[in-house]
Amino acid sequence: MSQRNTIRVSELAITISLFEVGSTTLFFIGGEAKQDAWLAMLLGALAGLFLLLMHLSIHHQEPALDLFLLFRSYMGKYVGTFVNLLFVGYFSYEASRNLRDFGEITVMTLLNRTSLWIIMLIVILVVSNSVRYGHRVLFLMCVIFLPVMLFSYVLISILIPVTGLFHFEFMFPVLESGWKPVLNAAIPEIVSFPFGQTVLFLVFYPYARTGKKLNKAVIISYIITALSLTFINQLNIFVLGPKIALYSTLPLLETVQLIDLAEVFERMDALFTMLLFLGLGVKMGAFFNGATIGLEKITGIAYKKWVLPVALLIYGMSFLSPNYTHHIVTGRQVVLNYLFPVFQIVLPLLLFITILIRKRKKRTNRSSPEKT
Repeated sequence: MSQRNTIRVSELAITISLFEVGSTTLFFIGGEAKQDAWLAMLLGALAGLFLLLMHLSIHHQEPALDLFLLFRSYMGKYVGTFVNLLFVGYFSYEASRNLRDFGEITVMTLLNRTSLWIIMLIVILVVSNSVRYGHRVLFLMCVIFLPVMLFSYVLISILIPVTGLFHFEFMFPVLESGWKPVLNAAIPEIVSFPFGQTVLFLVFYPYARTGKKLNKAVIISYIITALSLTFINQLNIFVLGPKIALYSTLPLLETVQLIDLAEVFERMDALFTMLLFLGLGVKMGAFFNGATIGLEKITGIAYKKWVLPVALLIYGMSFLSPNYTHHIVTGRQVVLNYLFPVFQIVLPLLLFITILIRKRKKRTNRSSPEKT
């Protein structure tokens, strides 16, 4: 592995954080739990943490192999290649959903007279250009974006209580309907989005400079981001209330639009829209990189030659839904519950078990005396 492709552990941790934020703030997560959405978020984050620990354990079993090489190595040439192609399709589909979100938000908030296909074409061209230079560019961009996103979200979190929009009483009663709605909201939906998506980073862990700091940095980054997302998500409840937040198309955007402080802090929705664009761009770029790296590992053809075909695939899949409502319903009710868990839980768990069994057999064979 060339030195220019390696990434610092700090860069990896920052990218995981921005990746998790991504498009998460676009939605009201765990709305079925109403005012207990924060409990559903924490429960989903806890389950996602166990998945992350499994991913890290898989990586440490074979530090030099990424997700695609792991499946190829432990599941054989044909089964491994088939699973790898499935992951390429999964990463591409995730990127296409981000692209559609990007286009729809732009039409709803800024360019309501511009055709959706033109906006998404421009976005995919910009993201493709960054992917063409490799994953290192993505990680460096995240380092640049971090201060902007951190400052902006902190500012929004401060301005909402200061302007009197914060209603803590909307959070009560806690567990009004018991734990069942919380569990139903958290599993598998919140696990699948956003926390289970960290499976993508099995592609990037081998590029990180080895050291004991990897686990600590990734886990701390994950926990801080999960707690921050839980608070930001709960702002929808504190301002709009559980019923309005649940049925709102862009709840946090509506919340931010209410900020008006001394005629100085106005039109904060423009700032929040920029944050959404940055988050969606990071997430789309990460999945795009994952798909091109996968095709390079499967075929042996340089990733640069796969950028255009994957871009066309992502762009084409972004039109699978005829309208935004269908896009949201498909995403929140179908793929999150039935498709994504296969890639985030089932296949990594199968790989983990296979690695442990194979390693144990090797140790047993080495320890047993040779028969003459």
